[in-house]
Amino acid sequence: MITIFTPSFADDDNTNAQNLTVKEVVARLDPARFRVVMLGSGGLDPRIAARPNTRILVWRNRGNTVRILWHLLTHTPDVYFFPREGPLDAAFLAARRRFSLKTALVAYVVSGGLESDDRPLLRRMIQESDVVAGNSRRMTETVEKLGGKDVQTVYDGIDRRYYYPGSDTGNTQTGNRVLFAGSFRRYKRADLVVREAARFPQWEFRLAGIGEEECACRKLAHDSDCKNVQFLGHLNAAQLGEEMRQAQIFFFPSEIEGHPQVLGQAAACGVSCIARSSYDPDYVVHGVTGLLVDSDTELSGALAQLISDSKLRSRMSAAAIKHAAKFEWDGVAGQWAEIMEKAIVHRENHRRKRVS
Repeated sequence: MITIFTPSFADDDNTNAQNLTVKEVVARLDPARFRVVMLGSGGLDPRIAARPNTRILVWRNRGNTVRILWHLLTHTPDVYFFPREGPLDAAFLAARRRFSLKTALVAYVVSGGLESDDRPLLRRMIQESDVVAGNSRRMTETVEKLGGKDVQTVYDGIDRRYYYPGSDTGNTQTGNRVLFAGSFRRYKRADLVVREAARFPQWEFRLAGIGEEECACRKLAHDSDCKNVQFLGHLNAAQLGEEMRQAQIFFFPSEIEGHPQVLGQAAACGVSCIARSSYDPDYVVHGVTGLLVDSDTELSGALAQLISDSKLRSRMSAAAIKHAAKFEWDGVAGQWAEIMEKAIVHRENHRRKRVS
């Protein structure tokens, strides 16, 4: 029995991307082979709640770092999976090194900006992990350059409960709807969605998400007299999937990303995507399932191209559905199971070398 600890939440309503990923993996790990310890603060994902050999450490209002670290030191796990960049992770890394704990460290790198100097803990985790995985080919290459050992590419899967093609997807798809989904942060560039809406008043532009830039975007829509813009607020997975099935174009002008799951979700719903090429998302095949561009000007041109060419949208829709079939959670969970076992062997070999 392999014991895995992950500083991720099993709460059913927690839609943080890391927590969503871990819940999907844990729900598929063989409970006869893997015992899992997670965090929880409310109602649990029913799949996790029903899973044998699963323990939930309750997250409280205070004192969590000390209490959970003590648990890890007195009930040492075989694997610490998907560390964050918080005080608990920093404390455990220090204890692991000082006491030469048996715990193997398995990191999953999913966000951009790794080359900057303001993320020292992440860089340390990459260098000290027994196995590191990146969530895209580009991310894997970056992690290797930063000194990661045994770096692998493991994609996030797509939750088929919510993200699947509609009955009118493909050649029969009709409508005039552009969708954006993401947090309203400055780097997500939701303002560009509103600006493009002013150019295409015959199309409906719908924005899903919340954040500090929402008020500015609403004001921009008002000042531009964009009556074709709808702000949807936060959507759960089922609501977002339905919005995607009703859209003809997924417009994602974000400037900084790791490998955004939302592009894979849109592809699974049969929506042609427009995104930036700077983070080289594997969920989008340029010219086949969508368009990847380099600048604001090219974003605008790509949108105009897809809006004006319904046949191109139909071809891309069909290709996107086929491409998204490569990202299945069952296969992803199988990859992680193999990685956990490999990391334990690496850690044990490392400890033996230190002793000898």
